[in-house]
Amino acid sequence: MSVVDKAQDPQVAGPKQQRVLVCSGGRYESQANAQIRESIMDGWAECFGEENVTAVHISGAAASVARLQPTIVFAIGSYLPESTYFGEVCREAKKIGAVTVFWATEDPYEQDANYRITDDFDVIFSCDRWGHNFYQRKRVFHLPLAASRKLHYVPIDADIEKNIDVLFCGVAFTSRKDIVRNLMPTLRNLNIKIVGPGWAELGIGFSDARIDKAQLIELYRRAKLVLNLGRSLHFENKRFMISPSTPGPRTFEAAAAGAFQVFHEDTYELRRYFKADEIPTFSNKIDFDRLIARYLDNPKLRLETAQRAQARTLAEHTYGNRIRDVIDVLEKEKLLP
Repeated sequence: MSVVDKAQDPQVAGPKQQRVLVCSGGRYESQANAQIRESIMDGWAECFGEENVTAVHISGAAASVARLQPTIVFAIGSYLPESTYFGEVCREAKKIGAVTVFWATEDPYEQDANYRITDDFDVIFSCDRWGHNFYQRKRVFHLPLAASRKLHYVPIDADIEKNIDVLFCGVAFTSRKDIVRNLMPTLRNLNIKIVGPGWAELGIGFSDARIDKAQLIELYRRAKLVLNLGRSLHFENKRFMISPSTPGPRTFEAAAAGAFQVFHEDTYELRRYFKADEIPTFSNKIDFDRLIARYLDNPKLRLETAQRAQARTLAEHTYGNRIRDVIDVLEKEKLLP
């Protein structure tokens, strides 16, 4: 079953005021996951107020349940590391009658390890539409990741100089390198900036640098086109070899920041979230060359497209939207008091 995204006004939601305990933070949690956790916290605070939302590290979550007496225990992130144990947290939550929820933000790349959470939580949400079908239990729902109004939204400045033709930021996974190599005859003639671990070996315009969120948003502001390339690093996904379907959080984050994106697609999943005049797509070099010809030297069209994508994101794809979807599911499942 899939959650239907709805645009709603930020307000206190649910049948009564809830107290939410958000827990995550495995031993090897990435900086990206830490930012997602902060964004999700903002979503809960948007619904119930900051004073009713507390975040704790998973190592101290069980003790915090007893002390804080939450009505909702909301775990997020990866379930892969054996050192990240959620069972104890759920047992403590059940003692006080709290509903337990897990949002798997790394699906489907760890799907073979989902047995570590399937029996513990009342409800599981998966960030991947196709991957959510592979949990062997009831009450599993699809919930895409999103953008944060506080962390990612930037007003679009139509007058800022765009001195980068094509930008990409992210790890150089094999699938991404294959796509970029295929586009190289076109990219060689452009001012490109492709940044992230593993790219420098491709030459001029490529860098292994890691950049923080503030730097990335500034690059978005100065790029004409932002490449959106999915990832393909599978840690534990050998049993069913599930292909990722739902766009990752960077899609929504970049749109909120006002970037004009061109999305590499191998499914049509993006169209569930954005229209073609909000984020155009390509699947090969011929498609990409058409996008370059249409948009690169047309700042007015790029601006209008980015504005529509940003408006769509703020209306439908923020973490406030996602948390209201969570609350809606919990109500329909009769899990909230």
